[in-house]
Amino acid sequence: MDMKRDYYEDIQLFESGVVLFWTVALLLVLFTIPLYAPNYYIYLLNMILVHVILAVGLNILVGSTGQISLGHAGFFAIGAYGTAVLMAKLQIPFVFAILMAAFIAAFFGFILGLPALRLEGPYLAIVSLGFGLTIMHVIGGIDAFGGRMGIKVPPLDLGIPRWGIPLVLKTDVQKYYLILIMTIVMVIGARNILKTRVGRSFVAIRDSDIAAEVIGVNLTVYKTLAFAVSAFYAGIAGGLFGFVLGFFDPFTFNLILSIIFLVMVVVGGLGTIVGGILGATLITYLQYALLKNIAEVPYLGTLLTAISKRWFTMVGLENFSGIAIGLIMIGIIIFEPLGMFGIWIRVKKYWRTWPF
Repeated sequence: MDMKRDYYEDIQLFESGVVLFWTVALLLVLFTIPLYAPNYYIYLLNMILVHVILAVGLNILVGSTGQISLGHAGFFAIGAYGTAVLMAKLQIPFVFAILMAAFIAAFFGFILGLPALRLEGPYLAIVSLGFGLTIMHVIGGIDAFGGRMGIKVPPLDLGIPRWGIPLVLKTDVQKYYLILIMTIVMVIGARNILKTRVGRSFVAIRDSDIAAEVIGVNLTVYKTLAFAVSAFYAGIAGGLFGFVLGFFDPFTFNLILSIIFLVMVVVGGLGTIVGGILGATLITYLQYALLKNIAEVPYLGTLLTAISKRWFTMVGLENFSGIAIGLIMIGIIIFEPLGMFGIWIRVKKYWRTWPF
């Protein structure tokens, strides 16, 4: 059993040479994928990376702090609309616009975190659900945000337009490198947060808020802080999401989206950074690639098409993707409560002891 003997050994980024090697290998693959991957897969990777940022942030709230949220689509929308409006209307540079939008989302996260001081479980979930639905309808009723017709995202300009210093990212590949770098920074940031006193306080609240308060953890500060940090991550992800799509409307950020975000965290593994990454990758791939057109899925698509024609209607064929994701979540909960992270742990243990 590996024993950590000091704090610096616990917070080091690479625990061993093996971890360093595979991390470098993964980064090399990620940075070279655009050289040989088709353009659609670059778009898919952009969506995956955006969802990784959000899932990692949501996992801090749900997995590490034990607070349930069904309203993260609202924070996601604040980040998307805030970034687009600040850049288009006020000519604020991208870096400042997305940070301002993320801090606005964090402020609303703090406000939503206040009920968490007295509510928990399904009651807190209902409050967060109401917040997400409210944000969707409020944005849809404001003309400055495009109303129900939606809003077109301005060009992704990393320069300072007012000073005549443009640096516009036009292609999916250019956007991919920006999103990849921001994802790496946000993931490292989440890992460092969980290794600090703040992260340990989050975990203590999850395990027992009464015991945490007894040992000196301020529940008011840390419960609201968990919501604010998670909302900040959702705001960053939402800002990037807008530039991946190019156009969106309020109904893009609906209840189903909040549920999908929660599914990513549960399927990936609660309370782990790796779990958030794995869950976001799998669910996004299923949504945007494998199950996007259910009729074209090898073998299964032909069977489902025949069943729909025989007993149902072809219109309902699209619902099979949601059914498949739901079944995956149920299967994970029943057979592997630790999610994909648990499967990863099993694989590592197997290879470490192979062939014995």
